[in-house]
Amino acid sequence: METTAIGNPIIRQVFESNYISRDLSWLQFNYRVLDQARHIDRSIFDRLKFLSITSSNLDEFCTIRLGSLYNYLDYGKERFDYSGLREQPFRELLLSQIHSFVLEQHEYFIRKLKPLFEKNGFIICPYLSLSPEDTEKVNQYFKKVVFPMLTPMVFDSYHTFPVLRNNRLLFGVVTQVPNDSANPQRVSFIQVPSNIPRFYELLSPDGLIRFVPVEDIVRHNIHHLFRNVEIDSVNLFRINRNGDFTLEESEDIESNFLEELKRKLQTRRSGRVVRMEVQGDPDPWMMRLLKIQWDLDDLNVMRIPTDSLIDLGGLAQIIGHPEFKTKRASVRPPVKPLSFPEQGTRDLFEVLKERDILLHHPYNSMEPVLELLEKAAEDPYVLSIKITIYRLAKDSRVTAALLKAAEAGKHVSVLFEVKARFDEENNLREAQRLQKAGCFVIYGVSSLKTHTKLLLIVRNEPNNRVYRYVHLSSGNYNETTSRLYTDIGLLSTNEVYANDVSEFFNVITGHSQPSAYQNLITSPRDMRIQLCNLVRREADNAQQGLPAGIVIKLNSLQDYELINELYAASQKGVKIKLIVRGMCCLRPGRAGLSENIEVISIVGEYLEHSRIYYFHNAGQAKVYIGSADAMVRSFDRRIESLFLLESDLLRQQAMNILRYNLRDNVNSYQMKEDGTYTIKEQNGEPPFNVHTEFYKVTREIVEEVRLF
Repeated sequence: METTAIGNPIIRQVFESNYISRDLSWLQFNYRVLDQARHIDRSIFDRLKFLSITSSNLDEFCTIRLGSLYNYLDYGKERFDYSGLREQPFRELLLSQIHSFVLEQHEYFIRKLKPLFEKNGFIICPYLSLSPEDTEKVNQYFKKVVFPMLTPMVFDSYHTFPVLRNNRLLFGVVTQVPNDSANPQRVSFIQVPSNIPRFYELLSPDGLIRFVPVEDIVRHNIHHLFRNVEIDSVNLFRINRNGDFTLEESEDIESNFLEELKRKLQTRRSGRVVRMEVQGDPDPWMMRLLKIQWDLDDLNVMRIPTDSLIDLGGLAQIIGHPEFKTKRASVRPPVKPLSFPEQGTRDLFEVLKERDILLHHPYNSMEPVLELLEKAAEDPYVLSIKITIYRLAKDSRVTAALLKAAEAGKHVSVLFEVKARFDEENNLREAQRLQKAGCFVIYGVSSLKTHTKLLLIVRNEPNNRVYRYVHLSSGNYNETTSRLYTDIGLLSTNEVYANDVSEFFNVITGHSQPSAYQNLITSPRDMRIQLCNLVRREADNAQQGLPAGIVIKLNSLQDYELINELYAASQKGVKIKLIVRGMCCLRPGRAGLSENIEVISIVGEYLEHSRIYYFHNAGQAKVYIGSADAMVRSFDRRIESLFLLESDLLRQQAMNILRYNLRDNVNSYQMKEDGTYTIKEQNGEPPFNVHTEFYKVTREIVEEVRLF
C-alpha cells in the first residue's frame, strides 16, 4: 500500500488494526488476478482474458462495495471500517488505492500486451490509421448501422439532465452557442449502443485482423449529429452507479416482492454515480459541470490513457473470436470420480443405493447431477423433485428437466433466488417459466438470500420402498460454470442426509422449525456458533496436549467472531492453515495474536469456489463442505448449509483437496502480516499445480492423506 496525500497517520492506523479492511483486501485479490495476465507462458488471448476479468471485477466492486460506502455517506449514516476508519477518510484511502490499480492495469496493457498483438494475428487499429478504402467501409458501417441508433441528449436551461446509463460508453460533446454571451457553451450526451460489437473487424490480405473500436468510429463521425454547429470538444467517458440496496430494502419484503425487485433493477440504472472513467484530457468546463451534477471530486475520476481502452472488458470480442479458438487454452476433459469409476456404464439410481459419490468439479463432470435430474424427470417411479437455484446456465438443462418433470405430473418445488446479484432478470424469467408449467416456485425467503445448493428427489421403487436421492454442493446448478469453477458436491441416498435435507426444504418452503439436524449446519440459524464451537474444541485439545489443527478453504473470510476465535485458538497453539481465494480480514503471523495462522490464496486457470472446513478433532477428523463463506452476510442474512462428510473415502478425498491446495507452488500466494501477498516460492521443489494435479488423483493417494 503506497503512502498517499491523505497522510501517514491513516496508513499507520490501517496497519496497526488487528483486522484487515474488507475492501482493501479485495483490491489485493484483483491484483492477483491482474498478475495472471503477466504469465508469459500463457497465450496473449488468455492474458487478455485475465486483464478483462480485472476490469469487470472492478466494475462490480465499485457498483456494490463503493456504492455501499456511498449509502453511508449520502444518507448520513455512521460507518467504521475494520481498520477503525470513519467513512470519509476511508473513502479517500479506498479511491486512492483504486486509482493506483487502474493506472497499473492500463500501463501493463499498453506496454506489455499491445506490442504482442500483431505477431498473434491482430491489432487494435485507430480510425486515423485506416487506408482511404477502409475508412470508407467504416464510415458506411457508421452511416447504416450506428448512426440511426445514436440520440444526442442536450443539457441546458431548457432540458433536464439526462439519465446516462451505467457501464456504457458515453460521449460528452461541448458545442458553441451563438449569441448567448452568458452561456456560450452547451453539452450534449451520446450513449454508444451496447447491442453492437465493440469493434468493427477488417481483414487484411495477409490475414491480419484489425479491430477498430466503435467509440473511435463514433468520435470521427460525430459531426454528422451536429450539423452547422461548432464543436469545442468531444469527450469519451463511462460511469459506475451505486447498485447496492442495503439501506433501501423494505422491511416488509414479502409484500409485492417481485414488483419491488423490478423497481430496484431500475434504480441500478439511475443510482448515484460513484466512479467516472474519462479518456485523455477531457474538457474542463464539462468536467466541472459533471462533478457538480453528480457530487463528485477528483478522487472519483479515473483518467484513462488515450492509447488504452475505457472498459477493458470489451476485449471479450477479441478473446472469443473464432479465428483464435485454437490459440486459447483448452478445457481438459474431466476424469471419472474416484467414488464412481463406473460413470456412464451403470444406472446412477442403483449405484447411489450402494454408496455416496463425491464430485470435484471441473476435474469431475457435472454430468452425474444432470443425469440424475433428467432421469428423475422421466422416471415413472419418481414422485417429487425439490431444488434450490441460485444461478443457471443459458439454455439450462436443469430448467429443461424440471419443466419436463412438471409436464409429466410430478410434484416440483423450486426455490429460485431472484436476488442473485446481476442474475435477477434471468432468474425471474426462468422462475416464471417454471411457474407457468405448474411448478411450485418460491421467490426467495423473506429478507434472506438463499445461497445453499440442495436437491432432493423422492422415488417410490417398484418394491414399494421409497428412496430419497440428495445432492448437496458448494456450486451452482450451472453446467457452464462447472467447467470453470472448482466446486465440490455430494450425491447420496444416506437416510441421515435425506432426513436433514427434507427437513431443510420444509423449513424454507413452509413454516417448520427443526429441532436439530444431524449432519447439517445451517444459517442464519446456528452456523456461526457451531463453527466457533468447533474452533474452540481444537483450542481446548491443544491446551490439553492433544493433537489439534484447522484447515479451511473458502472464498472470503470476514466475520469478526470467527476471526477472533481463530486468533484465540492460535494463541493456544493450534496450527491453522487458511486457503482464502478472495478477501481475508484476518491478519496472519502477528506476534502475540496470530503467529500460528498461515493464509494462502490460489488464483489461476480455474476459479476456486469450493468451501471445505477441516477440524482435526484429536484424530477423529470432522470435515464439512457446502455453500458458505465465513462472512457476516453468510451467517446472518443468507440461507446457507454446510454438511458433515460421513464416508471415510469421501472425507479423505476432501482432505486431499486441502492437502493439494497447501502444496501448490504455481498458483499460490502467501499473505503477509500487512495484508499484501507474495508469490509462494518453490524453494527448489518441483512445480506442483493443483489445476493439473487433480486430474491425476488415485484412490491410493487419497487413502494415505494426513493433514496433521
